[in-house]
Amino acid sequence: MKARQPLVVVGDVLLDRDLDGTAERLAPDAPAPVVDLADDRSRPGGAGLAAVLAARDGRDVVLVTALGDDDASRTVRAALADRVRLVELPLDGSLPEKTRVCAGGRPLVRIDRGGGTPGRPDESVLRAVRAALGRAHAVLVADYGRGTAAALRTELTAAARRVPLVWDPHPRGGEPVPGARLVTPNAAEARTLAPGAAPRGPTRGGGSADPAGRGGSADPAGRGGAESDSLRAHGARGTHLAQRWRAASVAVTLGARGALLTRPGSDSPMLVPVPEQTAGDPCGAGDCFAATAAAALADGGLPEEAVQRAVTEAAAFVAAGGAGNPALWRHRPGARERAERPAEALALAEAVRARGGTVVATGGCFDLLHAGHVGLLENARRIGDCLIVCVNSDASVSRLKGPGRPLNPQADRCRVLAGLGSVDAVAVFTEDTPEDLLRTLRPDVWVKGGDYSVDALPEAAVLREWGGQALVLPYLDGRSTTELARRAARAPGTSAAAPGTRTPAPALSGPAAPGPADTPGDRP
Repeated sequence: MKARQPLVVVGDVLLDRDLDGTAERLAPDAPAPVVDLADDRSRPGGAGLAAVLAARDGRDVVLVTALGDDDASRTVRAALADRVRLVELPLDGSLPEKTRVCAGGRPLVRIDRGGGTPGRPDESVLRAVRAALGRAHAVLVADYGRGTAAALRTELTAAARRVPLVWDPHPRGGEPVPGARLVTPNAAEARTLAPGAAPRGPTRGGGSADPAGRGGSADPAGRGGAESDSLRAHGARGTHLAQRWRAASVAVTLGARGALLTRPGSDSPMLVPVPEQTAGDPCGAGDCFAATAAAALADGGLPEEAVQRAVTEAAAFVAAGGAGNPALWRHRPGARERAERPAEALALAEAVRARGGTVVATGGCFDLLHAGHVGLLENARRIGDCLIVCVNSDASVSRLKGPGRPLNPQADRCRVLAGLGSVDAVAVFTEDTPEDLLRTLRPDVWVKGGDYSVDALPEAAVLREWGGQALVLPYLDGRSTTELARRAARAPGTSAAAPGTRTPAPALSGPAAPGPADTPGDRP
């Protein structure tokens, strides 16, 4: 598996604070709820959150931001210690703080304070910034309109000519530097940044009814009406912004609808839908999307692959509780326990649970490990604090797939899986489905790849027995163990099996055997 390449995050750090409690009565002096405080949590926000998310798989991440000597800055430094490396710009004033007051998990009000802005960096700071950018394989600009990106615009312009640069914009910030590989506004930001770009209404040939490029006289900002929220309107804004910013691509994030990837001059945007809809806290989803996309580009991915991965990760992030998920902040990256037998997997699960962590599990045959498997395992691992892979035994695979399968014996399949950085434990089960093993391990989350409905998964009912949940993540199209085996069987010179090897021909000469052969049961 390709090593995770270093990443630099440049942007404005905030201190996010959540005050959680219950509200069961109104104040006697005003029609306002009284919140009985039960929990008070602080964490880095803005570029700090994006950097932590990019680093949680062990990636080397440098965060370039402005910090001062105030209490909020000290809190952020402590939270970031051992997670990312810091290059600090001076901060004039106090670090911005955003406090959410929540009752029953629902925000009631947000309180903002602190308005510090970056001071002028001296030459030693600029040298450190340039050195970090010079080592990076990709750069993420998390612009929250506080001035960090503006203070380093010259350095960022140079970086965009050398490596992929992702820019997460803000209406109060500056425009992305020319040559950005991907810009990631959300729908509201795109409306603000491109007020006249959306077509006013459907026209023959799909063109705009307004040659002046305005959104209609009644709504010059392009904010009102169903048309302003249509995919056509979002695509028009994304294309307009890509041309204006001279960016290679713009991905307009659409919340529960996914993301729309556009390019300059193109009228055919690509919609990447969200996988199975689940309730959760969307706080920080945009940072997760941008950080994931930047990491994918750093590792050599295409923008299309980066956006698909980012949509998947952001959906899982929201389902797991968003930025407020305690598991995100409880443990720091580092060496992880590993296990390859059921007893060891159980010990790992119990150890993670004992310290308040989240146990994630997935399963399948993994007969010929391919990119679809690897992508799903990486996405699943990021949901919690450990990933246990439940693997079908040889007998189980043979029953499900037919004669000639598995192509690789279970010892080899387990060894390959255990060698992946995303996998913490491997456990073999002999039945056709892993319900008994799941009852032993009792994971918090079960992950399946593909287009299943969660309710259709037998594992979902099992996890509900102890309050766990099942998630369905999208699967990389066109990747299938069975199809790989078919292609190998058809390749020149493979009409006869080599001595000492299995031939897959009996299982592949006719229709696929019943079972999960060409479904995410085979691609876990």
